[in-house]
Amino acid sequence: MTGIKGLLMNSELYEYILETSVFPRESEALRQLRNATADHPWSVMSTAPDEGQLMALLLRLINAKKTIEIGVFTGYSLLVTALSIPDDGKITAIDIDRQAYEVGLPMIRKAGVEHKIEFVESPALPVLQKLLEEPGNEGCFDFAYVDADKVNYLSYHESLLKLVRLGGVIVYDNTLWGGTVAVDDESLVVERLRPGRVRTIEFNKFIAADARVQIAHVSAGDGVTFCLRIA
Repeated sequence: MTGIKGLLMNSELYEYILETSVFPRESEALRQLRNATADHPWSVMSTAPDEGQLMALLLRLINAKKTIEIGVFTGYSLLVTALSIPDDGKITAIDIDRQAYEVGLPMIRKAGVEHKIEFVESPALPVLQKLLEEPGNEGCFDFAYVDADKVNYLSYHESLLKLVRLGGVIVYDNTLWGGTVAVDDESLVVERLRPGRVRTIEFNKFIAADARVQIAHVSAGDGVTFCLRIA
């Protein structure tokens, strides 16, 4: 039995989705990376495979070619993106931990897509600021995926709205934070989840009122918010 990665609490139904629609279409490289990540002590941080399938569809729908990823971990979502964009596409992938990225690097190399990835080992905000300072970067990215520290989600959002083109998409992961965003009594929430819960609630309220994006808040994985830049 595969552990439930999202908020669909019927394990049989979630297993049905995976076995019927997700795993049969998952590439061998993605399968191997997912299995390698399962042994990592922080494997829960990995992008859920059904979420990855949805991302791949979206990347192809918008013909994404130039993308940003903030928070790479072992690289499942990164490999999804690399497999979905053209051979001359580019991903700026930012993470503070290259060691985790190297867990998935052999599978990325085996898939023949490493040349599409520029991995930057750094906190994300300085990298985003540098991109904005370089001529030609504003409005030139098609897609961004954010799965990193919740403290900076609002700051990431402001930077990415300048970097991503009109009609481009920004995707934020973990926007249901294990379901804790709907819990009224914080004392019922595990202590380690409380800071992220507060930040996520703040972020969700902000995004819901942000007229610069059209959004869809989806219960895949740990909650995913898709933002289409319209202004």
